[in-house]
This record gives sequence, structure tokens and C-alpha cells, in this order.
Amino acid sequence: MSSSKNKRGLLAAKGLLAANIRCTSDTLTVELNDGRAISVPLEWFPRLLHGTKKERAHWRLIAKGYGVHWPSLDEDISVENLLEGHRSRESRTSLNKWLALRDSAKVKSSRKTKRRNGMPRTL
Repeated sequence: MSSSKNKRGLLAAKGLLAANIRCTSDTLTVELNDGRAISVPLEWFPRLLHGTKKERAHWRLIAKGYGVHWPSLDEDISVENLLEGHRSRESRTSLNKWLALRDSAKVKSSRKTKRRNGMPRTL
């Protein structure tokens, strides 16, 4: 059995699962099903930090509550990692690529909106 499965088994044995998520402009809080809450600085997870309030609010529990997924930010965080105090392990290179793609998509979206509103396309 892998160590990940062992830890998942330990979390399951203790009944520790995410029940609710709250994000402010600087804090991620994961409420556990036993009533406790884990709060960490949002800067630990740069994709969440760079996300909008609306994007951070759009999450879903994965693996029956062992983790959380933010579809529009392509971010996954496990309860296990939060309990162990782990930050995002994404490399700076990967984050910069994601940010560049995100900025490119925003520019394209802005141009489409302008055209739909009857404004001339700018180059």
C-alpha cells in the first residue's frame, strides 16, 4: 500500500474530511467535518492568490472530501497537505506559464466583449 493510501486511511479512520471552504483576499479556511477549521495564508497557494473572488468561490470537494478543486484556477489542495502545513509545490516556471496563459485569455475575452458591444476591435 502506498504512503498516500496509508495517510488517506488515517484521515478516513479519524473521519477528517473537508466540509466547507472559505476564501478571503488573504486567507484560505477549510472547515473540517469534525468542527475544526484550518486557516492558511492565501500566498501559500499562488493560483488562489491570483484568482478573482468569484473564481475562489467556485470550488468543489474531491475524493469525498479528502481535497478541494478550483476548476477555473486548475488548483487542487488536499486536507492532508493542509494538516501537515505544506504550501503549493508548483514551480515558479509553471506558475509563470499559467499566469501568461491567464493574461492572454483575459485579453482575448476583453476583445470579444468589445466587439459584441459594437466597439471597434483594437490591435
